[in-house]
Formats: sequence, structure tokens, C-alpha cells
Amino acid sequence: MKKDKSPASSTDKKKDLVSKLFRLSIDNNVFEGSTNLPQVFQVKYLGSHAARGLWGIKHTRRPVDNMVAAAKALPTNTMLPLIKLVVSQDGVALRKQDTNFTKMYAIETISYGVQDLVYTRVFSMIVVRETENFRRVSPFECHGFVCESKHHARQLTYALAAAFEIYSRTVKAQDKMAEMAGKNAKKRFAIDLRSPEEIEADLAVDSEA
Repeated sequence: MKKDKSPASSTDKKKDLVSKLFRLSIDNNVFEGSTNLPQVFQVKYLGSHAARGLWGIKHTRRPVDNMVAAAKALPTNTMLPLIKLVVSQDGVALRKQDTNFTKMYAIETISYGVQDLVYTRVFSMIVVRETENFRRVSPFECHGFVCESKHHARQLTYALAAAFEIYSRTVKAQDKMAEMAGKNAKKRFAIDLRSPEEIEADLAVDSEA
């Protein structure tokens, strides 16, 4: 009889994965558009803020504005946390510099990622979190990261797109099986590969329509 995997073994496997990812060095030579994974970035953690929807820049813009405002209101000489961010096919792993703090956002919990159109060095992503009270706590949480340049923010978007592409193959197969069984398909996720200029232009067209 085959034994089910215990929660402990699953946790150990996750810790081992995160440990391996953080042994990777930051690669400053990854060219824009690269889809090789994993990719490592050094970023500043802007923070997190509740979002109102699953995907779309309309659900990241206000949270980013709020996080930037909070960062500007920090006491003088207070720095944003420096984070090592690793994008792999398993998701996004974070490690705070000079501490033991680590966090792994599994790819299936990330619903959207985009380079901000106002603050072009900022990359934001929406994570779906578990909550027992949807009226009090939004299940959607937007996380913001300040990259070393707008080109790094763009590349981070491409890296997450590559991870989504790999995961989508599994999701499509599962969706097909779910449809055949008459069950609901898995949640959608999206990555916005448009440049900030293209997003702004499209938003302008939508507002004029």
C-alpha cells in the first residue's frame, strides 16, 4: 500500500528547495527577454498591500502608490530591506540580506506580475492567500519590489513569465481532466509583458472608448 506524503516531508522538501535556490549567485548579465530559469535578482522590498482583484494592472496600481507613499514616509536614513529574489519554475523565493528570513511563494499562488507603469523600477505581483473571512481580509495581496533599474524590473517580468509558461502546461492538462470529469478548472494567472509605455497607451485608449 502506497503511503501518502506527510506534511513534515512536504515541508522538508520545500525547505531543501529554498536552500538550493539561495545558493545561486546574483547574475547581473542576464539579458532582457531571457527565459532561462532560475534567475536571481537583488531588490528592495517595497512591502505588501491588499489588492481588489486577481489580475490586471488596475489591481496593482493603487497598492503600488500606497506602498511608495509609505516608503517615502519612513524616518530619515531608514532603508528598505535588501532582498535576494529568485524566480524558478517553482515560484518566487525571497531572502532578506544578513538575516535568516526566507519566504517562498509557490507558482500556483501567484496570479499576476507586471512592471509598474509609473514607477518603472518597481515590479509587483499579486499573490492569492488563504483567508477565512473574505469580507474582512482580501484574498489578494500585492507585493512590490524596487529593482536596480527599469531593465531589471522588465527582466523580472520575463522571468516570471517563463515560470508561468512551464506551470501552464501542467494546468492545461489538469483543466482538460477536470472538464472531462465535470469539475471546475484551476484558477487563471497572467503576466503582463507590455512595456509601461504600451500599458499607458492602452489605458488611454480604453478611457476614450
